[in-house]
Amino acid sequence: MTRTPIAGYALLSDRHSAALVGTGGSVDWLCLPRFDSPSLFAAMLDERAGSWSIRPAGPYAVTRRYLPQTMVLETTFETATGVLVLTDALLVGEDPDVHRLGADAPHVLARCATCARGSVELEARCVPRPEYGLVMPLLTAVPGGVRARGGPDQVALSTPIPYSVMAEEAAGAATLEEGTTLRFALHWSMASEPPPDLWDDQRIAAGMETTVARWREWSRAHQAYEGPYRELVAHSGRVLYALSYQPTGAVVAAPTTSLPEAPGGERNWDYRYSWVRDASFTMNALWVAACPDEADQFLACMTTAAATYEPARALQIVFGVGCEHDLSERELPHLSGWRGSRPVRVGNDAWRQQQVDVYGELLDAVHCVSSQLGDFDRPVRAFLTALADAAIAQWREPDHGIWEIRGERRHYLHSKAMCWVAVDRAIRLAGRLGARHRVGEWRAAAEEIRDTILREGWSRKAGAYTQAFGSADLDASVLMLPIIGLVPADHPRMLATIDAIAERLVDEHGLVYRYLMDDGLPGEEGAFLLCTFWLAQAQALAGRHEEARAVFERAGTYINDVGLMAEEVCPRTGEFLGNFPQAFSHIGLINAAWALSQTEHGGRFEPACR
Repeated sequence: MTRTPIAGYALLSDRHSAALVGTGGSVDWLCLPRFDSPSLFAAMLDERAGSWSIRPAGPYAVTRRYLPQTMVLETTFETATGVLVLTDALLVGEDPDVHRLGADAPHVLARCATCARGSVELEARCVPRPEYGLVMPLLTAVPGGVRARGGPDQVALSTPIPYSVMAEEAAGAATLEEGTTLRFALHWSMASEPPPDLWDDQRIAAGMETTVARWREWSRAHQAYEGPYRELVAHSGRVLYALSYQPTGAVVAAPTTSLPEAPGGERNWDYRYSWVRDASFTMNALWVAACPDEADQFLACMTTAAATYEPARALQIVFGVGCEHDLSERELPHLSGWRGSRPVRVGNDAWRQQQVDVYGELLDAVHCVSSQLGDFDRPVRAFLTALADAAIAQWREPDHGIWEIRGERRHYLHSKAMCWVAVDRAIRLAGRLGARHRVGEWRAAAEEIRDTILREGWSRKAGAYTQAFGSADLDASVLMLPIIGLVPADHPRMLATIDAIAERLVDEHGLVYRYLMDDGLPGEEGAFLLCTFWLAQAQALAGRHEEARAVFERAGTYINDVGLMAEEVCPRTGEFLGNFPQAFSHIGLINAAWALSQTEHGGRFEPACR
């Protein structure tokens, strides 16, 4: 089996779960009913772990796009005899509220194959493998389709053509003449529920039509950004919305697990969860490219998940999409992994780490949308006040840092800076928190933290602010210093830092690494698109607009044919690496574009949500 490269996948979402479809019309990843549910199809991690393909029987050339203003995928196959157009969507349901897209999603993957010219021999093959490929379900042909049951799941495949059912798969074939459309649907339910209905052609067509209409209604109602790179920003906003879990507003870092940072390596993590760290970055991006309602819902999710916080304990840094706390990590040894990249992991033990930067990220997110929020009740005021006090109590402590390095704790500069943010934003929120009497105390703490960062974080040897106190190692996270307002971007030391990163922390293509030091894990990693967009944003804030645009556009070339970005890029081959698509990369694009729009004509930068 020839593996589809990561860049060859497109995302489908009903805002509960996600599917990835390859250029050859194969659904190689699908988790139902949630982003973090066990997979039904996982061929991208092991060819034996299930897939569902619809494609021409012979050779073909492929072009793809999302239907305008939607996350509905259209794949066009050109063959020697004709043209086949395949339209794929996870149906979002019929709820007409543009703020609740996907609220009544039926957990149905719909696929429509149309012969647009000539004639095409079509072949279809469905191999369901619940529980990450562990279960080989019982397949039964029934009128109008195929049913599969086994393990905790049951699946029904609605099909207009007969499928031959074998021990491991169901397969069918048909000849389509010009103007003919065949509609298929895959329905999921729990084994404890009644079997899902099979849908007729008319019902599948109506579900697809409604899904296209709902996405377009959402886009028209929510996307008003008019600055530079408007189309990229709008599409990235839809991608972020597609990566959000509708019932809670949680945004997953990515909809996949264990796509490696280096092929064949061990840097394989499960990203189907929601990080507190993403909160402030995501908040501004949603405000620019979506709408305040989505930002507010995401913030409510993060504060609800963290609301059990005890001041004596570190704030948890990552939660499940349903606000779950326990994300215990385990390995799946039966899966061979992406191109042999083992282990395959589910869960993420980063939930156990101490990372003191999260206090600042959560308080910055609250401050970001505070003007849109009502009065805080007493428990929320106490919770937010406790975050500021925890930052003051813990900022001197070492931690694992923004990159969740699985080694010894260090005094990471970014973590200290975000503790400063926690206290600074608490001061700005003091009236809302009923804490005006604390402002003098907090201001003194903020000044101490800032003075220490500026003194201890500067390395004469590196000529820059560096990764950790006493270190000469460069780290892209220090580009956040001007973005959060701790140091002016045009301060001589900050300009020197921007220059050092642009010159010494980039690959041969000009993309930015997180860092280049030994982090204790075997293997290497690629350059990070988020970090590259941070560089563009910092340059824009420093008034270096020509440089900022060049960096932005360089990063923007690493977008696949349907506008999706990975986490990392291989410095040698340009291959996409890491879990895909990566929310952080799209967040970085949106926020950098906003910074360019605010500063290009001498304007003063302000986050969109303030």
